[in-house]
Amino acid sequence: MMSNDLSMKFRRFAIHECRESSPLYEFLSLKIAEDAEMIELISSAKKGQPVPNLFFGAVHYLLLKGKKHTLRKFYPNITNNPEKAASAYPAFVDFCQKYSGEIIDLLTSKIVQTNEVRRCSYLYPVFSHIFQMTKKPLALIEIGTSAGLQLFVEKYSYFYGTGEVYGNPNSEVHLTSVIKGGKMPLRQMKQPEVATRFGIDLHINDVRNTEDYTWLKALIWPEHHERRELFEKAASYVSNQTLSLIEGDGVEMLHSLASEIPEEQVICVFHTHVANQMSVETKEKLLEQIKEIGEQRPIFHIYNNIFDARLHLDYYLEGKESLNTIGDTEGHGRWFRLDL
Repeated sequence: MMSNDLSMKFRRFAIHECRESSPLYEFLSLKIAEDAEMIELISSAKKGQPVPNLFFGAVHYLLLKGKKHTLRKFYPNITNNPEKAASAYPAFVDFCQKYSGEIIDLLTSKIVQTNEVRRCSYLYPVFSHIFQMTKKPLALIEIGTSAGLQLFVEKYSYFYGTGEVYGNPNSEVHLTSVIKGGKMPLRQMKQPEVATRFGIDLHINDVRNTEDYTWLKALIWPEHHERRELFEKAASYVSNQTLSLIEGDGVEMLHSLASEIPEEQVICVFHTHVANQMSVETKEKLLEQIKEIGEQRPIFHIYNNIFDARLHLDYYLEGKESLNTIGDTEGHGRWFRLDL
């Protein structure tokens, strides 16, 4: 019997995420949603994961590793002049049948850890705002850090269509994004000082490791050439930096990490598109821990996907709580609206 839940996930993925973004994944998702045998294969995926991303990442990963198959002809990042997405399904099914064992291994062992560096386009103004509020160096703690690319937020350069360049103008990682309204005084935005960077993840990805690097690239959709280029440049930069990446449960470890940060630094806990993989209990525990730390010292929490898809900035200063919904963001950081 076909899983209606999985079928609906692929249908929603096609309509709400892939449309006008990935013709290949949109078409394949709609076909998979009606295919009981494919749904059966996919049902082995690790619980709590965004299944379409995980499944398409697994297939893409095997292609990037060099599997020879006619399916390659439909991926615009693998072949020049790719064939039309609407003709891809027979080859896709054949590939999945031929390599079903390896696909199942990936579905049960890998997790979705897209390191979307362009999300820094909206994180940069938020950290700048915090730096101006507190006049103290920041200590960044990223939960679900993957390879830690977003921990170097102030080291990249930013262009918002105003003619000005923000951040580090000499950076090789140049991020562009569109501001869609809100109140964000760009002229007052100053480069924040970051003193400490901690990244925590259940599985750390090391961009110097070929396996991890290939998996992260496999999670980038085939048509998204600019995302791939930005990932490659950010990975190249981070591979030459010193960074504390810790394997473990970020929520469980938060108190101990906070205790290591000097009092003269302001703690900033952040995570983007990670909380959707947390249980309700884990989300509640995270918010409780932020509050407990906030009773002892200043702490800021930047996040989405705990209550809704919107961007939130909560903070505790002198023990006083301030909970704020500050904007809306496109999933890959191509546009945002902030009220700061």
